[in-house]
Amino acid sequence: MKKWQTKEQLTDLLCSIVQYQSVTGSTAEIAVAEYIHHILSQKEYFQQHTSHLNLHPLEDGRRLLTAFVRGKQQNKETVILLSHFDVVGIEDYGSLRNLAFHPKELTEELYQAKEQLPDHVKKDLEKGEWLFGRGTMDMKAGLTLHLSMLERAIAGEFEGNLLLLSVPDEEVNSSGMLTALPVLNQLRENHDIEYSACLNSEPMFSKYPGDPDHYIYTGSIGKVLPGFYCYGKESHVGEPFAGINPNLMISFLSQQMELNEAFIEQLDDEITPPPVSLMQRDLKAEYSVQTPQAAITMYNVLYLKQSFKELNRKLLESANQAAKQTEAFVKHKAEHFSSVAKDFTMPASKVNVFMYEELYQEAVARFGQEEITRRQNLLVNNREQGDRDFSTLLVQELAGMCKDLAPMIVLFYSPPFYPAVSSHYDPYIQHVIEDIKHYTNQNFNIELVNAEFFTGLSDLSFVGPVTSSSRINQLTTNMPLQHNGFDFPEDIMEQLTMPILNIGPLGKDPHQWTERLELNYSFTYLPDILARSINQLLTGSPKRQ
Repeated sequence: MKKWQTKEQLTDLLCSIVQYQSVTGSTAEIAVAEYIHHILSQKEYFQQHTSHLNLHPLEDGRRLLTAFVRGKQQNKETVILLSHFDVVGIEDYGSLRNLAFHPKELTEELYQAKEQLPDHVKKDLEKGEWLFGRGTMDMKAGLTLHLSMLERAIAGEFEGNLLLLSVPDEEVNSSGMLTALPVLNQLRENHDIEYSACLNSEPMFSKYPGDPDHYIYTGSIGKVLPGFYCYGKESHVGEPFAGINPNLMISFLSQQMELNEAFIEQLDDEITPPPVSLMQRDLKAEYSVQTPQAAITMYNVLYLKQSFKELNRKLLESANQAAKQTEAFVKHKAEHFSSVAKDFTMPASKVNVFMYEELYQEAVARFGQEEITRRQNLLVNNREQGDRDFSTLLVQELAGMCKDLAPMIVLFYSPPFYPAVSSHYDPYIQHVIEDIKHYTNQNFNIELVNAEFFTGLSDLSFVGPVTSSSRINQLTTNMPLQHNGFDFPEDIMEQLTMPILNIGPLGKDPHQWTERLELNYSFTYLPDILARSINQLLTGSPKRQ
C-alpha cells in the first residue's frame, strides 16, 4: 500500500525525517539513516528482498543507505536517486533553536511573530504554503520525494529499476558520496544492472532575490579550496624589523583574493561568484611576545569549465602580488624607522612563493624521499585533525624542513574538492528536459528553466561528466592529503561517469534560520514531474538505442 503520495502524507514524512537533528558529524546523522532503513524495511518488497536494502559503513562509523527496486520489465536500465540527509548547524536560530527541527511548530511560532520578520518572509508565511525548519529545503524534501518514487517503483509504475542512494556528510567533506562510489560499483555487479543516469533532487536556488523561475539543472558547479600557508620570520616584538609577521603577509593575500573579479567565470547566463575566505588565522598556539611563525588562509573558489592550470595561474598571481606588497610595505616602514633610529640597518627581505609540489620536491632533494615519506607517515598515524588542519600540518612539516626559504607563501589544495560536471549537451538528457518542460507547462502551467549548473554544490560532482579538459591529478598533485590518509578516487569516478540531472523542490534561504520549503509545487506537482522524468530516463536510455 502506498502511503507517501499526497501532499499531506509527504509533509508528514518530511517532518518525521527533519525531527532527526542530523547536523553533519552528530550522532543523529547515524540515527536518521537507521530511521530511513526502518521505514523502508516495513515495505513488503524489502521484506521479500532483504538484500536490496542496506546500510553501508563509512570509516568513521557513519552509514549511507541504498535501496534497490527492480522494475516490472526486468531490464538492466537503472536510475540512481541521489540525496543527502545531513544538515548544517542551527546556531543561527538563536532563541528558536529548540524548534529548528520541528517544522510545523516552528512555522506556527514564526506566524505568531510575523510582524517582526523581514517582509519577504512575512509574505510567504501569510500564504500558508511554506514550511520552515532546518533541512526542510536542503535537502530532506528531496529525500522525501525519492522515498515516494521508490514506493511507486514497488507498485510497478516504472519499466526499469531504481536505486535510492542517500548519504551523510554532503555539507562538509562528501565522505558519504566518496564511500558510496565503490558501493555503486559493487551493486552494479551484484544486481547485473547498468546505470542510465543519476537524478538528484537538491532544491532549486534562486539567482537573485525575488527570482520567480523554477529551475532544473543538467550539471553541478565545481569548487576548489586553495590554501595559502604563510611562513614568516619570527622576532621579538621589541625588534619587529628582524622578521616578517605572517599575519601581515596574510592581510595582503586577503586584499588580493577576497572578491577578486579575475576568478569570476561567465558561461552564457551562468556566472560564478568571486572567492571568499573560509578560514584565516595564525598558527601560534599560546600568547607570547614572539611574533607568530606561520599563518593560514583558505578560500572558496568556484568554477565552471576553467582548467586547473588556469586556476593555478590566477592563484599564484595573487600570491606573488601579496609577496611583493609585503616586501614593499616592510621596506617603506623600515625606511621611516631608520630616519628616526640612526643606527638601524634594515636586513634584506624577500618573500618566496611556491606551489606545494615545488616545496615537496625541494624537501626530497635535501633529505631524500625515504625521510619525507617517514615523516609524513608518522603524522598520518598520529592524526587528530580534520582535513583542513591536517593539510596545513603536512605543509608546515615541509616548510619547517626548508625554513631557510622563509619568508614564504605556499599554495596548496585541501578537500573538499568538487569537480564541475555537466550533461547539458547530452542528447539523451536534452530529450528528457524537453519532455518534462512540455509536460509541466501543459499540466501545471509552469515554465521550467534549464540551468546548466546547480550552484549550491552537490554530490553529482562525483558521478557526472567533468567539464574541464584538465586531468584531476593536475590538482591532486598539490593536495597534501592525497595518499596521506585520503585518496581522491579519480579511477572509480571515471568508471561510474553517467548522465546527470537535478530536479528538486522549491524553497528559499538555504543555510539560514529562515530556510523554508514551498509545499504546493514541491509536494503536489513535483512528484508527478519526477515520475515522468524517471520514466523518460528509463525508456529513453542510450543503452536501449
